[in-house]
Amino acid sequence: MQIATKKYQMFIDGEFVDSSSQETTLVINPATEEVISEVPKGTVEDVRRAIEAAERAQKGWAKLAPIERAAHLRAISKEIRENVDDLARTISEEMGKTLALAEVEVHFTADYIDYMAEWARRYEGEIVQSDRRNENIFVFKQPVGVIAGILPWNFPFFLIARKAAPALITGNTIVIKPSDESPNNAIEFAKIVEKAGLPKGVINIVTGSGRVLGNELSANPKVGMVSLTGSYAAGAAVMRAAAENITKVSLELGGKAPAIVMDDADIDLAVKSIVASRVINTGQVCNCAERVYVHERIAEEFIEKIVKAMEQTKYGNPLVDRDIDMGPLVNKGALESVDNQVKRAIAAGAKLLTGGKRAGDVGYYYEPTVLVNVTNEMEIMQEEIFGPVLPIATFSDLDEAIELANHCEYGLTSSIYTQNIDVAMRASNELQFGETYINRENFEAIQGFHAGWKKSGIGGADGKHGLEEYLQTHVVYLQYNQGKK
Repeated sequence: MQIATKKYQMFIDGEFVDSSSQETTLVINPATEEVISEVPKGTVEDVRRAIEAAERAQKGWAKLAPIERAAHLRAISKEIRENVDDLARTISEEMGKTLALAEVEVHFTADYIDYMAEWARRYEGEIVQSDRRNENIFVFKQPVGVIAGILPWNFPFFLIARKAAPALITGNTIVIKPSDESPNNAIEFAKIVEKAGLPKGVINIVTGSGRVLGNELSANPKVGMVSLTGSYAAGAAVMRAAAENITKVSLELGGKAPAIVMDDADIDLAVKSIVASRVINTGQVCNCAERVYVHERIAEEFIEKIVKAMEQTKYGNPLVDRDIDMGPLVNKGALESVDNQVKRAIAAGAKLLTGGKRAGDVGYYYEPTVLVNVTNEMEIMQEEIFGPVLPIATFSDLDEAIELANHCEYGLTSSIYTQNIDVAMRASNELQFGETYINRENFEAIQGFHAGWKKSGIGGADGKHGLEEYLQTHVVYLQYNQGKK
């Protein structure tokens, strides 16, 4: 039996604590299959303690001037920037991300916190004109209360900020539950919170089973909103649990992003961008390019180039080799899932051009894979792969491409490669996705709005619209006497 080298505790009401059950969970390095840490297996009782701490803290936190809350956020981002190397190594070690990408994630997290801090003086209410004399109608924007943030494992550190920063700047407090696969970085974040002097209870972090802790966070009547990033199944479970109390939910769920390559596209740009959007984080990103539709007139050249590019993709242990494009998949189950999807696609008639199998015997590595001869009805074109696998189909005109792209239950991101402004505008208006990237890789901006259509989610994150997810409206009708002399 392997023994963990590090032992972590949860962070509740400003203190590091063990689970009330005294049980723990082991965290595995997916590059080596070695145990790296031991974290508490939280209970419903632990979650309730965290929620109660957040509820107590919220009243005083909301009374601070927004600019005072911003100062606390900036203190956190400053500490993050002073610990980039250690944080990046923690992220890479527990979920297999390349060190370069982990470093980007840490810097991006600090930038995101600072960006949200800037909203302290910017988010606004309104004064609405009344139909009555001597009356003003005020529209106040006020905090929701206690937020529950349920995180995925693929961008674990950034997602803390994506949920906590807008929550805190608008006067809410939060209970965060990181994924079982990558909890270490969240506890390291708690250490930063403590060092930065954030008031107790404003941020709480609990670790343990998603089904146990996530269900309590979603069903607890003291929680005002649940923000989850995860799978469709997880989002549906949150909605069911939240329904009893009509608790607000904000969900970013799975995606099946189409990439359309028109016959006038810059083929080299399309190849470079699509490969970058497929192998980033070993294909474990909701907005990754998941399926390609290439115009039949350029299909041969495009496929030849993209196969070569995928074959040149370097992979390995991120903590040993920096000169790689991707690391392992997050766990054994993910490896088996990707491999089985590829095998089922081949059995259904797809043709394998490269890859298609596990790489090596140690670590959860999967070869960059390209499939052709796929049809839109195949599972590989409809269900999220979450691995470095790229299925490619062809089309004859834009109408067909848009129809194929939209024929999917998911609607998170999409992309198109063309030099024709008319084609770009049609795609912008007709693709049924929350985001469309034109002639570039799939990666959103802090000031944008990351939101899915259809089964890809409800609500969204980032920018002004993401901030407003954490606010509720209070309308005040003030009637006054004009007064007489």
